[in-house]
Amino acid sequence: MAEMTDEQLEAVAGGYHGDPFAVLGPHALENGSVEIRAFYPQAREAELVAGGETTAMKKVHPNGLFVASLKKLPDQYRFRLTSHEGATWEAEDVYRFPPIISDFDLHLHAEGTNFEEYNMLGSHPATVDGVEGVRFAVWAPNAIVVSVVGDFNGWDTRRNPMRLRTAGVWEIFIPGVKVGEPYKYAVQSKFRGYSQQKADPFGFWMEAPPKSATRVADLTKHEWGDQQWMEQRAKTNLLDRPVAIYEVHLGSWMRHPDNAPYSYRELAEKLVPYVKEMGYTHIEMLPIAEHPYSPSWGYQVTGYFAPTSRFGAPEDFMYFVDQCHQAGIGVIMDWVPAHFPKDAHGLAYFDGTALYEHQDPRLGEHRDWGTLIFNYGRNEVRSFLISNAMFWLKKYHIDGLRVDAVASMLYLDYSRKPGEWIPNIYGGNENLEAISFLRKTNELAHQVPGVVTIAEESTAFTGVSRPVYLNGLGFTMKWNMGWMHDMLHYFELDPVYRRYHQNEITFSMVYAFTENFVLPISHDEVVYGKRALLNKMPGDEWQRFANARAFLTYMYAHPGKKLLFMGSEFGQTAEWNSEGQIEWWLLEFAPHQKLKAFCAALNELYKSQPALYEVDFTYKGFEWIDFHDADHSIVSFIRRGKRKDDYLVIVCNFTPQPHLKYRIGFPEPGPHLEVFNSDAEMFGGSNLGNAGRVTAEPVESHGRPASAEVVIPPLGVVVFKPERPLADVGEGDVARLGEPGYPMQTAP
Repeated sequence: MAEMTDEQLEAVAGGYHGDPFAVLGPHALENGSVEIRAFYPQAREAELVAGGETTAMKKVHPNGLFVASLKKLPDQYRFRLTSHEGATWEAEDVYRFPPIISDFDLHLHAEGTNFEEYNMLGSHPATVDGVEGVRFAVWAPNAIVVSVVGDFNGWDTRRNPMRLRTAGVWEIFIPGVKVGEPYKYAVQSKFRGYSQQKADPFGFWMEAPPKSATRVADLTKHEWGDQQWMEQRAKTNLLDRPVAIYEVHLGSWMRHPDNAPYSYRELAEKLVPYVKEMGYTHIEMLPIAEHPYSPSWGYQVTGYFAPTSRFGAPEDFMYFVDQCHQAGIGVIMDWVPAHFPKDAHGLAYFDGTALYEHQDPRLGEHRDWGTLIFNYGRNEVRSFLISNAMFWLKKYHIDGLRVDAVASMLYLDYSRKPGEWIPNIYGGNENLEAISFLRKTNELAHQVPGVVTIAEESTAFTGVSRPVYLNGLGFTMKWNMGWMHDMLHYFELDPVYRRYHQNEITFSMVYAFTENFVLPISHDEVVYGKRALLNKMPGDEWQRFANARAFLTYMYAHPGKKLLFMGSEFGQTAEWNSEGQIEWWLLEFAPHQKLKAFCAALNELYKSQPALYEVDFTYKGFEWIDFHDADHSIVSFIRRGKRKDDYLVIVCNFTPQPHLKYRIGFPEPGPHLEVFNSDAEMFGGSNLGNAGRVTAEPVESHGRPASAEVVIPPLGVVVFKPERPLADVGEGDVARLGEPGYPMQTAP
């Protein structure tokens, strides 16, 4: 190899040489000797120490480029350096270490099929040639130089330029870097002189905002104790199990007296027992991936692989998930692959080009949200996002992903005027690349035993929760936004007008089995002037609480899994404020205490009655008894479990007028227990009911062979169950509505 040229010296010293390993480190010369070259701009003198011998290094550039000439390359060596102030220290030669990433992994990266790319890119503690340090790798194909900067090199962009591999991946192993140290990538683009320090797209740990550097993390620290949960999860088909989700924004569920948020470990000690006490089966967290702007609630992500540092380190979040599982509570997290913010340290314009996003704003920008849209057709971007989904499922044992803003991904003209979008290759408005991406993500996610995916999708796009092999998107379930809209509008009406809107509480059954639905009353419904759930209800205080109980009971009796946002369970009165905490002080008052007790009892009813959850996604689990009595705003129906003799009769009265002898058809004669009454005194009601049971007579009514005169309380819902043990049944007597596994087929 030839000696260094002046141009190379200047490029290295100036921090713009694109191939630092061609200049720095050990190099054999044509005459058979060896040169070892080092760049330490903070050093006045340098020596090479090997085998107990010291060799003075010649300073060949005033900015700190040193060279040692040797007859042969030693097996091991270090540099001994002296600063301009006279301090001395020793250092390993960063540029003597070989490449680490395999050519095969780089091939998969370029192909877009490396779905655990977090093992290749990002920062990872490693030991190379017996030396401890950290290996760094980042994708920046349009950069001329990428260097790692941090406290370990004084944030000097010239010190640690990386090695360029194929497929635009840069890597380097830096000895001596410790877990917890902050760093960024200094990216110099080939285009327009662009230069920016970027957080690591695959960073596992970020500095707490407003700081924006990545921190080196070791994700092997936590010892998981949820083996029993994970084994049971793998055997469970959640579609025929009770799912009652408590939706939480971790930063504003509960706070310290000084308004400081609880840490992950404090939440594990406070939130987990509360959710268990209330009877919920799952916690769903608003996005916990790192985000710079708190009022975005986490929906504008810059650190896709890092749980936010606002509440602790990665192992603290692992502890929180672990404690949920050990308490028998599943964990669902909001995942945001639809868009990302324009923050300078984030993904936007990463290497001086539209790398993760589209260059054309008609494809690459959400004007409404001020964010950028991923380029789902680019192989490396697909790998990034799919790897991110798999990362949370595998590294953090997350049980499910609720995918945000799916509608914005599916349609090229989403929230755009004519001329502001570009049709697909067939002239349509479907985003074919995004659809392909979602299908692949769901296919892979469901290969993780017991995992579910849930779509927040607000349009009539068909097959969202149908398998990919049936041309669906492959989600396990989908939020039922239509039901939510109709029901909230209905309940906001004064009961005197509800008779004219009976269709709003019955229309959902027209399409209830077209998808596997979750019924959501989410954070979006209690902000921006929409009012808290309790305050949506009309009437005086008693009526508002009664309306809320009737609404929630109808929600739990309606086919579909359940989701309720924090605070709604005890009657929060103010709209949700993400900068404070929910109104725990309200629990000093009896009506709120009783509503909280009601919600806990409702969850227990739900979990104890298979008829309320076993057959959520086919018409065989639901039968109307009567929905015609609009004048009294009364509806009645049957919910059935998988066993033919397992059913519940539900009667709903959505006006303050009680009915003392209202005849309802029953599936069979005989005694039926009143197993739930939303008007019970213990819940804050008037305690009007059926003294615990009714007896259905062999008198036909509503097309049923039996009927009973029942008491229906004001603004109340009563639930009846046949008073008999379930019969011993054979295989043929069980309503087999779908084989175990993903997904249950639900089309009639």
